[in-house]
Amino acid sequence: MLRIGHRGAPALAPENTLAGFEAAVAAGVDLIELDALALRDGTLVVAHSDRLAEVTHGAVRGRVGDRTLDELRRLAPALPTLEDALAFFAERAPETGLQLDLKSPGHEPELVDALRRHGLVPRTLVDSMEVGPLRRLRALEPGLRLGFGYPRDRYSLSSVPPLVPAALATALALRAALPARIGRFLERAGADVAALHFLVVSRAAVERAHAAGAAVFAWTVNDARTIRRVAAAGVDGIVTDDPRLLAATLTT
Repeated sequence: MLRIGHRGAPALAPENTLAGFEAAVAAGVDLIELDALALRDGTLVVAHSDRLAEVTHGAVRGRVGDRTLDELRRLAPALPTLEDALAFFAERAPETGLQLDLKSPGHEPELVDALRRHGLVPRTLVDSMEVGPLRRLRALEPGLRLGFGYPRDRYSLSSVPPLVPAALATALALRAALPARIGRFLERAGADVAALHFLVVSRAAVERAHAAGAAVFAWTVNDARTIRRVAAAGVDGIVTDDPRLLAATLTT
């Protein structure tokens, strides 16, 4: 079972920062999940979404992509560029893998070039919830492992409290349908890994993915009961905000 730190280790240090990556490595993760987002000048930074409030912890509103790197550094001094992050893995975390979620389709060549320069292609998995970027990545670098993320919460409905019940009902319906569809999803995307939200994970879906030659990672799992459920379903990796919880649960 691979232990994967979600954006580092947010329970221990700020997410998507070098300090967070250090905390995740110290906690013994096998991989660290991080996000790559493009600014308007094409610079790739480590940020989960285009919401400026997220990288400034609520201090400033607006869009990340509308700012230059210098502007962002003034607002969020700990924000790393993708180059900063890759240098960290190459120089300070030589045994830790990367699960890199590409948030900005169209920047696949820059991403592949950066991974090659830092010698990280062999230990990197690149995720996307879109088929197009994965196909372009496969053409650019056949040796790169690819992950297809599912499902896509396009409008972040699951983060809006009044809409959570509807989002949950939708997720449960998707879970019932997924075993019949997952093989087709993986084939279309050319993916080596199915990165599934924990709500849609089932033993049947995992078995179908394995039959198609793909591993399954469950995200983002932050309670012991769900860790045990997805582990029992046979997933190959679990993404969590708190690697300590994952370690304690999987060894008890």
